[in-house]
Parts: sequence; C-alpha cells; structure tokens
Amino acid sequence: MALYVTAAEILEKAERKQGALKTLVYDSKFPNIKQLFALVCETQKFSSVLQEIIESTKLLKLTKLKMPLAKVLLYDLLIGQGLKCGGAWKANMMKHRPRLQAELARMKVRRKVSRNEDLLPAGSPADQLPRYVRVNTLKTTVGDAVDYLKREGFSYLGQAVRLDNLTLKNKDFLLDLHLPEVLAFPPNTDFHDHFLYKAGHIILQDKASCLPAHLLHPPPGSHVIDACAAPGNKTSHLAAIMKNRGRLFAFDLDGKRLSTMSTLLLRAGVSCHQLANRDFLTVDPDDPQYKDVEYILLDPSCSGSGMVCLRDRSPADQEEEKARLAALASFQLRCLNHSLRFPRLKRLVYSTCSIHSQENEEVVAACLQQNPDFRLVPLLAQWPERGLEPLSQCLRASTTKTLTHGFFVAMLEKVSDCRGIKKKPAVPVSEAELVPPAPSSDAKIPEATEENSDGSDAEEMLTSAVGEINDSSNKKRKRKRKRKKKKATKAE
Repeated sequence: MALYVTAAEILEKAERKQGALKTLVYDSKFPNIKQLFALVCETQKFSSVLQEIIESTKLLKLTKLKMPLAKVLLYDLLIGQGLKCGGAWKANMMKHRPRLQAELARMKVRRKVSRNEDLLPAGSPADQLPRYVRVNTLKTTVGDAVDYLKREGFSYLGQAVRLDNLTLKNKDFLLDLHLPEVLAFPPNTDFHDHFLYKAGHIILQDKASCLPAHLLHPPPGSHVIDACAAPGNKTSHLAAIMKNRGRLFAFDLDGKRLSTMSTLLLRAGVSCHQLANRDFLTVDPDDPQYKDVEYILLDPSCSGSGMVCLRDRSPADQEEEKARLAALASFQLRCLNHSLRFPRLKRLVYSTCSIHSQENEEVVAACLQQNPDFRLVPLLAQWPERGLEPLSQCLRASTTKTLTHGFFVAMLEKVSDCRGIKKKPAVPVSEAELVPPAPSSDAKIPEATEENSDGSDAEEMLTSAVGEINDSSNKKRKRKRKRKKKKATKAE
C-alpha cells in the first residue's frame, strides 16, 4: 500500500510541475527507488489513457479514490505487472476489473489499435527519443562493448554522421556523432536486466546529460568538484574522463540519494571520489583540502521542465510557477557565484535539465555581470542548438533539434590577466572534440598555453627581445668606433 500512496503523491506533484520526477522519487525516501520510479514514470506516460478510462467508468465515484491514486492502481491492474497490494483497495479494484478491462478494449477498437502502447499520443517524445547508453571506460572500451552487443544479436551500423541516423528500429545501434563514448539504440530498448548494465560496463544516461562532464573534461590527476552530485551519473563520467586519477569531491545534501549514489559509483568502478553529505553552499572555498580544485561541475536543482516525462501536463497555477522559477533561479545563481570563489578554479560547467531561460541564460548573464574575471567559452561548433542570444556560446538540447531531453550547458573560464586583455582558452574545450569550436571575437589574439597563460606575457617577451637586439646593435657600433679610433691613432 505504501508503494501506491507514495507513487500517487509523487505523480500529483509531478503533474503540477512541483519538481523533477527523479528528484521527487529520491526525496520520498521510499525503500525500493527503482520500483517506485518505474511505476510513476509508466503511469505518467499513460496518464491521459488512464484518465479517460477512469472518467468513462466513473471509477472515482464508485471507489471514493482520488485521481492520482486511481491512476497508479489502474496502471498496475490493466497495463503493469498486476496489483502489488491487498486489502480494501485491491478488493475494490478487482470488483470493477471487468468494466475497466472492457473500457480499455473499447478504446482500442475505437482507435483501431491492438497494443496498449499504440494508445499513446502519436509522436509522443518518450517514444521518439533513442535509448542512449554511455560506455563506462573505467571497466571496458567502446570497441569491446560493441563486440559484446553484436554477439548478442544487435546490429552495429557504425558511427552516425547525421542526426536522422539516430532514428533506429529493431536491434540496430550506432555510435553517436557528437560524443565518442555514447551508443544509441531504438526507443525504449531496456537494459536494466542486461549483464553490461549490472556489471557497470554501461551507464543508462541521456546524451544531453553526458555533455557537462564531456565538455569540462578534467585531465587525469586533477582536483574536481561535482557540486550537486546525486544520483551520480555525471560523477562516474568525470571519474572515467580522469581515469580514476586525481581527487573528485562530490556533494549532496540528501543522505538517501548519496547512499544510492555510492552504490552506483561502486558498480561503475569509481575510486577517486570523496563523497560528502552536505550542502555545497556551506563548503568553504578557502579550505586547504580544496586548494588545488581547478574544475567544477555544477548541475543544481531545477524545474526539470526539460525532462520528457514532465511534458504536456496540466500547467500549475501561473503565479505559483512564476514564484517557483524565481526561487530556483535565485538558488542557482547563489550556487554559481559560490563556485567561482574557489581560488584556483580554471573552468566551471553549469547545466540544468530546464527549458526556461530564467534558469539558464538569465542566471549565467547575471553571474557574468557579477564576476567580471570569468567569461563564456564557445562550445561544440557542430552542435545543432545554441543558447538564446546573445549567449550563443552556450548549448541547448531538445527532443526536436537534438533528439534528447531538454537541457542547457554553459562553460565559464577564468580570465587571469591584470591588463584587461582577454585570453583564449588554455586548452581545447574538450580533448574528445572532433570539430574545433567557432572562433571567438578575439580570434586575432594568439592562443595561450598552460606555460604562458597570460596574454600580456607575449608583449613582454617581444619587448624584451627587441631590447636585446637594440642592445646588441649598439654594442657593435661602439666596437666599430673604438677600432676606427685605434687605427687613426696608429696612423698619426
């Protein structure tokens, strides 16, 4: 019974857009997170179908149930694995089961379909997105993962070259065209019981969610912070990029989420991490243990409006939604400003799974205005969707333009010069990029290097060299004059 009560509460909050589905599930502290998440996600996917059956059979009046609870019970009764409860609820639902089944059958006849899935709205985003899988390079290689899947009957089509290549069917799969460790499969391909998943060789992660760690790309041996880390997919991705060398500090305020994350990281073979059950905003940037932190990934709490399972639901009260977004944006800006206080920070990636500019471009613009020592880095020139003007250096993702969940990514880089001369990025945005980023407005300035990171150093070197040449020329002229004087003296 607790499963259905909790699922109904989360479903109601999610449909009112009071939080991201995954966050609400983890915050529930329910013992079986996977079971709860699956039930809420699937119920939400069939929400319109279930509501139509409930209304046409007058189920709420007959059972005295509320709509969210009726939906989760009806999903398991008609579409899922069967009711997992006893008592009055099960007896009530079983009493009306014939009528409910008959209504589902009539609905299929009216729409001329035979499967439950065919009742979902045509073009539903959830049924169009590929199933993305990130190969965990801490445990295997892309080549070995591909070979294993081919032996299991999957058909490998090579690397995608265009976005429409990712429209896959049957058991076809591809290497993604943008991210070198991401494989794409047909929508709804299930890997939860697959050996590669259970052994931690693959991570089930949306392509857009792989962007932050891929773009931050901290080198092995570096010190990195994942500021709002749970549930841990991005943390494990950072560790793989770092080859488990260096230190990876991961923070999250929720102990339950952190515990689940610890299990995920253990399965993924991550060993360079240091988990802390605390609010990132309470972390002291001047603490000696963070003195070598040069890279930060900040993916703070957001509206979750980019997540497919939160789309097309009844809108919340407009005033409530406006106040909620304002509160989230204020929190996100505080996190961003706090992150930039770490003394040796070189780069920070800020990301959200939101489609609202209030949580994305507006937060970044406000942060840049308050932190003039940082600037935006242009990202992935070949990515098809950019940040809203004037922040086109950032990336956006969507179901239509990138075949992913909705997402936003920005990278901030420290500009450490005292003369006001902007420098170019010290290294490429990502070592894994196949196409270089578009040139920035200061493209004429020579690209800086780690050894010569200040743009003013080039001027000083040039001035010094010119000075040395002039000094050398003057000395030669003096020696010539002395020789001429000696010859003149001898002649006299």
